[in-house]
Amino acid sequence: MTEKTFQTSCGTIHYWTEGETNASAVSLVFLPGLTADHRLFEKQIEYFAGKFPVFVWDAPGHAASWPFDLSFHLQDKARWLDDILQQEKFVAPVIIGQSMGGYVGQMFAQLFPEKLKGFVSIDSAPLQREYVTAAEIWLLKRMEPVYRYYPWKSLLKTGTNGVATSEYGRKLMHDMMMVYDGDQEHYARLSGHGFRMLAEAMEADLPYEIKCPALLICGEKDHAGSCIRYNKAWHRKTGIPIEWIKGAGHNSNTDEPDLVNHLIETFIERML
Repeated sequence: MTEKTFQTSCGTIHYWTEGETNASAVSLVFLPGLTADHRLFEKQIEYFAGKFPVFVWDAPGHAASWPFDLSFHLQDKARWLDDILQQEKFVAPVIIGQSMGGYVGQMFAQLFPEKLKGFVSIDSAPLQREYVTAAEIWLLKRMEPVYRYYPWKSLLKTGTNGVATSEYGRKLMHDMMMVYDGDQEHYARLSGHGFRMLAEAMEADLPYEIKCPALLICGEKDHAGSCIRYNKAWHRKTGIPIEWIKGAGHNSNTDEPDLVNHLIETFIERML
């Protein structure tokens, strides 16, 4: 993987690519969730590199993509992603987004429906306003103090054990959270901004329709918020196929990487 940078008005985004692109090549765009970084998809990159052009980033404000002015919106994030993909000639992207990465993918689909070749949601949820309650949106806007005043050691424990069930998945999340060790203020600001940005995108009440082939993946033990309830409703309303990952938590791609890789590969093969 080759590390590259992209300059925005708010800061510098660091991202990694591998593989040659051409006008017909499907490319895989991996988008990690809130407070995670590019390492979240190391098992997917390892598997798919050499088969398809691949892209993964440290999302704005995360890990190497810091310092960053946290005044941007979800639309900005999707537009920056499009700018980078154009620059890299990723002309037929399949966005594979975990949690917050899935929301970025839906915003990308809203802004650039003709560009998206496929969409895979991993432990994410629908962005449409109809799926969430007013109370849930109210809470999303007020999460920053929770992360600021929660004891760091306890936050580190719940943040790792709460998103993964496997030893590998928990260690990886622990390592990614340790990027913010000694700077809980940064972690709290980043988390609070991400949840507020999400709430604002939901309140915008846009269609966020997925017009390309899509797949939902969710861990059966995903206890992050109401992810399981959201995914059941998303599948029921849209008919988008869903795969439940037995024994996996919120980071199901780290708990069951081989199975998730197989599902992604099968999805792409059927799509082509």
